[in-house]
Amino acid sequence: MLLNNSLIFTMNNAVAGFSKLTKEEKINWIANEYFASPTEAIATIKQYWNNDTKLQQLHDEFVENTISNFYLPMGIAPNFLINGKYYSVPMVIEESSVVAAAAKSAKFWSTRGGFKTTVLNTEKIGQVHFLFNGDSNKLQKFFNTIKEDLIASTESITANMQKRGGGITSLELRNKTTELENYFQLHVTFETKDSMGANFINSCLEQLAKTLKEAAQSHSDFNETEKNLTVVMSILSNYVPNCIVRAEVSCSVEELAEKKIENPQLFAEKLMQAVRIAEIEPFRAVTHNKGIMNGVDAVVLATGNDFRAVEAGVHAYASRNGRYTSLSHAKIENGIFTFWIEIPLALGTVGGLTSLHPLVKIALEILGKPSAHELMMIVAVTGLAQNFAALRSLTTTGIQEGHMKMHINNILNQFQTTSEERKVIKSYFEKNSISHSAVVSFIENLRK
Repeated sequence: MLLNNSLIFTMNNAVAGFSKLTKEEKINWIANEYFASPTEAIATIKQYWNNDTKLQQLHDEFVENTISNFYLPMGIAPNFLINGKYYSVPMVIEESSVVAAAAKSAKFWSTRGGFKTTVLNTEKIGQVHFLFNGDSNKLQKFFNTIKEDLIASTESITANMQKRGGGITSLELRNKTTELENYFQLHVTFETKDSMGANFINSCLEQLAKTLKEAAQSHSDFNETEKNLTVVMSILSNYVPNCIVRAEVSCSVEELAEKKIENPQLFAEKLMQAVRIAEIEPFRAVTHNKGIMNGVDAVVLATGNDFRAVEAGVHAYASRNGRYTSLSHAKIENGIFTFWIEIPLALGTVGGLTSLHPLVKIALEILGKPSAHELMMIVAVTGLAQNFAALRSLTTTGIQEGHMKMHINNILNQFQTTSEERKVIKSYFEKNSISHSAVVSFIENLRK
């Protein structure tokens, strides 16, 4: 197949030379290869292009082989009172009821003292993984001799970070040979201030690896085998068990009373039991924590941070004691109900998409241009608020009542209902139980 003088070979949907095609050619190939109506597919793909050509080019250059933009809703959950300061929190998520639930929790706790947060630590980790076939005592002695030289070799990379109070905070040699033959690592900790720091950390690690290998090759106490240590890889870790933020809410049990909580003591006890079940039952804990991450990921996305890294680190932290467990906890002591979370969050407010994506800039502006520490607090609070909203529903009316009220719009859009049909349908389901099958059945009967 020849497209605008660019040769592209295809066979059973496999393709060679795809990256060399223009954007237009990529779209044409996709449309013709996979769709019965290529014209319709092309129109849909182009429908989501931005009319501002500079803005579209910016989006095109975020990743490779781009053909269009994939939009997610950006909502606002207002009334978050955090350490005495109000925030309106931007959330990017496609799931019905998440933003509404966060906002409802925020309002609930704003009249009960708000959220209290503390950043417990901000340590980030990177490792140089290498193989050394030789005397481990000689390696440790060698490391002790060159440790300062290793750190010094990164000075050109760390200079600007050091001016902001960051940089390498520790460097140690770890012997892992009991778990994997000849396996050692340089375990490095970092402070990256307001930057998430992935590129900074990886650049430092690669320089440490280079210096380590060069020093080993010229070390007089090593034999020829020992001199040829093998660097396997140099990479940051998304597991950050010492980059922790704590968020909590508390009030007297009596203060929990509201319209749907007529017996606050019973509510507090049921909620606490629900948390304890998540603490001991992994099948429940996964869904429990997924609800927390509904809030966490939505803010992480809105602020241009890496939600995949956050997810990986959080779930590893939830398993740190050998069993997957709840990230949140609850207690009642002396008539006081307390609900809290401690969660690892490696976030940044400078660099990456934070300075490129226009809506990320808007999100950070709405949050008052927070520091990385402040953003950690906001994200943790949103996760806790989301968890409280879910547990409140689960232990009172059930999760589906509120969720389906929000989800009904998706069903109506799926069936392309008219404005008149929507009025009739929503009026009916204000007084009747909502389920997907019930809504579909009502639409079908209405159209008869």
